[in-house]
Amino acid sequence: MKGPSTRGWLVLAGALWLGGIGAGFVVLARYSATPGIAQAKVARWPEATRLTRQAGRPVLVMLAHPKCPCTRASVTELAELMAHAGGRADAFVLFLRPEGLEDGWEQGELWRAAARIPGVTVLRDPGGVEAKHFGATTSGHVVLYGADGLLRFSGGITVARGHEGESPGRMALERVLREGGEGGDTPVYGCALEDPPASASR
Repeated sequence: MKGPSTRGWLVLAGALWLGGIGAGFVVLARYSATPGIAQAKVARWPEATRLTRQAGRPVLVMLAHPKCPCTRASVTELAELMAHAGGRADAFVLFLRPEGLEDGWEQGELWRAAARIPGVTVLRDPGGVEAKHFGATTSGHVVLYGADGLLRFSGGITVARGHEGESPGRMALERVLREGGEGGDTPVYGCALEDPPASASR
C-alpha cells in the first residue's frame, strides 16, 4: 500500500499535468483569435497588377500562402461566398511562391481546393509581387473592387484562424455584391505572407 507521501506526489503530478493542458488551451485560443498585421488598403485597382479586370465587373482577389493551415477555412468560406454571389463578380486566388522554390511548389491541397470553386481563377504569385500590389501581408486577405475600380472591401472572411462559419467579413462581401455600397474592412486571420510557416520549404 502506498504511503501518504506517494499519494501526495501523485496528486501534485496530476495537478501539474492538468495545469499544463489548461495553459496549452489558453495559448492556442489566444493564437487562434490573434489577427495578422493590419494591412495597408489600396483604394484603387492597382495599375501594376498583371490581373485583368473586365470593364463593368466587380473583382474579388484573395492572397494566400499555399502552406498556411489557417487558410483552409478561408478557402472554404470563399466557396460559400461564391455560391451565394450568383456570378456577380470575377474572382482570383493568388498563391504565393517564395523566390528560389521550384515551379509547382505552390500547387498543393489549398490550390486544388480553390481551383474547384466555380467562378474562381487560381494563379501563382512568384515572390509575393501581387500581394504587395494589393497591400496584403496575411494569408487569406480578400479585397473586392467595384465595377468602377474602387475598393469596396478589404479584410478576412473568417472569425479566427482556421474557423469555418459565418463571419462579418463574408457577410459584408455578400451584402456588397448583392446591394452595392461599401463593405468596410475586417481582421485577417492567417499566416504572415512574408514569414511563411515552418512547412513552407518542404
